Amino acid sequence: MLFLFLLWAERKIPLPASASVPFSDSVCNHAKGKWVPDNRRPLYSGSECKQWLSGMWACRLTQRTDFAYESLRWQPKDCQMEEFEGSKFLKRMQHHTLAFVGDSLGRQQFQSLMCMITAGRETHDVEDVGKEYGLILSEGAVRPDGWAYRFLSTNTTILYYWSAILCDIEPINANDPETEYAIHLDRPPAFLRQFLHKFDVLVLNTGHHWNRGKLKANRWIMHVGGVPNTDKNKAVVSGAKNLTVHSVVSWVNSQLLEYPSLKVFFRTISPRHFVGGDWNTGGSCNSTTPMSIGKEILEDESADEVVANAVKGTRVKILDITALSQLRDEGHISHFSISAKPGVQDCLHWCLPGIPDTWNEILFTQI
Repeated sequence: MLFLFLLWAERKIPLPASASVPFSDSVCNHAKGKWVPDNRRPLYSGSECKQWLSGMWACRLTQRTDFAYESLRWQPKDCQMEEFEGSKFLKRMQHHTLAFVGDSLGRQQFQSLMCMITAGRETHDVEDVGKEYGLILSEGAVRPDGWAYRFLSTNTTILYYWSAILCDIEPINANDPETEYAIHLDRPPAFLRQFLHKFDVLVLNTGHHWNRGKLKANRWIMHVGGVPNTDKNKAVVSGAKNLTVHSVVSWVNSQLLEYPSLKVFFRTISPRHFVGGDWNTGGSCNSTTPMSIGKEILEDESADEVVANAVKGTRVKILDITALSQLRDEGHISHFSISAKPGVQDCLHWCLPGIPDTWNEILFTQI
């Protein structure tokens, strides 16, 4: 009986269709719409979801006193999104695996989803299965490269893997602790190549590590075709990012021939809201009122042209959250971070509960 169950559990059972209800016969564009008040929000408690939520993102545990940002819901213009329920999500994802692969904003989306599924309550129905994906804490590391958890009642696995720039990274000299690292712009992360066959839903993202400061700090050296890059166009950070996004989309799309039931989403970039400087030059985001008052997103095209162009003509879907998140400058960590230094604000990451919950609601409707 156990053998039969394992065979059944390993089968790639197709996921059900999207759960959006169109107002008309037109296809719903979830990125078009507006923020509306909803007294049923938030979907979980930011002070109770300690099992999954990092303290640095749990603004209910900081000195922040305004929480109106938790009480808005995204309403698409052309359709009514299905209400998110943890039990409904787990049933839809029964015997399936959802993987987030990306940067710290991807980690926020992962933690948000874990809190949404459990409604922020402590649960013993979850098993840590990180070892199955090589996600273990290495000696000397602050944290593992990711986390993987399985809801035992439905055999549903949710995981996150840290890959800030979505390309393969190798030490140039493994014996040198100060070695530089080759970032292969045209090669997907080894983690994806190794574990893609285990996934049923994959959510990719990248964006805010593509700058000269990060490249220098991490000692990253651009490589293309297995050798150091000599193309001046690709040496420009924006060109390198564009090549990487197109490369990983092209590779994943080619794999869908072998894994036709796999659903792949590329989440667009999450906006920053620094005013008067950057994170290290006095930039701030002190607003407590959303930019969205009286505003509505009506554009058909995504505000993230790089991702939109990369997925065009492929089976990789766009999870378009840029414009709707741009309206919510009041939802960032701001100066309330528990580890904040004087004069340094976080106008990149979001308070949770918060905006990433909406990203997951849209994802839920598209799975």
